[in-house]
Amino acid sequence: MSGTRYAQFCALARAAEIIGERWTLLIIRELLLGPTRFGDLAARLRDVSPPLLTGRLNALIENGVVRRATLPAPYNAQVYELTEVGRAIQPAIRELIRWGGRFLFPMRPDDVFEPDWVLLALDAIAERAPTHPCRITLRVPHANGVAAFGIEGGPEGTRITKGELADGAAIEARFDVFLQILARHVSLDDAVAGRRARVEGSERTLRKLPQLFDLATAQR
Repeated sequence: MSGTRYAQFCALARAAEIIGERWTLLIIRELLLGPTRFGDLAARLRDVSPPLLTGRLNALIENGVVRRATLPAPYNAQVYELTEVGRAIQPAIRELIRWGGRFLFPMRPDDVFEPDWVLLALDAIAERAPTHPCRITLRVPHANGVAAFGIEGGPEGTRITKGELADGAAIEARFDVFLQILARHVSLDDAVAGRRARVEGSERTLRKLPQLFDLATAQR
């Protein structure tokens, strides 16, 4: 195994050896979203050099966290994907996202944003206890258009999916604004009045959005 080693018989030290190197957690973030080609990983991570990315991927493969795979025809492209061992880190990533939310604001001028990250972020703060039955589409504007996500409340908690829901209410807002609404730092009415959000359908349902998430706990 290459990279940093700690001469400690400690499971946390072993985990740090595998995922503690720069860029490694963000590589895992991308692969949690699905199998990904090398070029797409490099594009999403932006500032990582190809040799460094290759080294990080090889180290993860060596440790059984990531594997190479080939997409079926007509793609026939080589991709990287998480193994079963790699996917077992998802609960820890969820908690890291929740913890990191304390330091997310204010946004930095050079921050970039990928709409797929919304899936992981909302999953991390989704309420696991029973929630108000409802269906809400979230539309998030970004540099290349608008990404849509489904938010469904119900007896098994809040469920997050990618894409528009066929019915229900809808809200369109930048993701930072949406998080501020969930945290009750900005009211839905103020966001709409200030043209920071647009809504469709039942405003009564949309006002229940903070109840569908556990953001207050995540930021304490």
